[in-house]
Amino acid sequence: MKIKESKWHILFLLIIGIQIFPLIYMLSISFKSMDQIYSDPLSIIPKVITLRNYKYIFENVTIFRYVWNTFFISSIITLGKIVTSVLAGYVLAFKDFKGKKALIFLILGTLFVPFTVTMIPNYLMISELGLLNSSFGVILPQLADGMGVFMIIQNMKGIPKSILEVTKLDKIKETKVLYYIILPMIKNSIISMGILFFINSWNEYFWPLLILSDKKNYTLSLALQMFISSEGGNDWGVTMAIAGLTIIFPIIMYAFFQKKIMTSFVKSGVKG
Repeated sequence: MKIKESKWHILFLLIIGIQIFPLIYMLSISFKSMDQIYSDPLSIIPKVITLRNYKYIFENVTIFRYVWNTFFISSIITLGKIVTSVLAGYVLAFKDFKGKKALIFLILGTLFVPFTVTMIPNYLMISELGLLNSSFGVILPQLADGMGVFMIIQNMKGIPKSILEVTKLDKIKETKVLYYIILPMIKNSIISMGILFFINSWNEYFWPLLILSDKKNYTLSLALQMFISSEGGNDWGVTMAIAGLTIIFPIIMYAFFQKKIMTSFVKSGVKG
């Protein structure tokens, strides 16, 4: 029995190693000089640790502007998704109306629609609204999320309906019921869902690439592109340093709230 368990432990550690190795390698390159990168590219531990790449970023790249752009876009998208998910989830969880099941099915169906299908219609809409090369052009099509609505519905189903019946007898406004009773009961789920929304928005690359053309509006993911040349001559040290700065904040957030995130997903899956 112990031998079988040890085999699974080894396999688990191997999978973790495969997942973590690119991050370790990225950080290693960010502390190497160009000579070390090309002379000994596979070494994990730099022979001579240098901060040249990070110094170059803070002196020559408007990194704080890119951080602010990314933070602003991610925060607004996260807030929008939480608000729309909570409002839609409340209605679909506690209200009865004709076509409710069909509407839920339609919302869940959006999870299976590839981004490439909605990309062109969204781009044309943003273009018609005059929001190209604008942070709001990136934000607008992402203010609702089918997965968020589904998670909220599943969590709200665990709230006893007797609580709502009492509030109806006392003639308490629904807005107060939602704010003072429902939201505190699903607070952890909202926090974990918001963190996932924020991390996904923070790491997004392709949609901002389509919308943003002015470098001053770039996010961190797009800033990486400036140091990657299709003709060669890439400054990999600087590129990896920016990549390292890009992932630090999402990793810290996920590590800090990991328990709440996993608990939220488990609860969403078992409630019916």
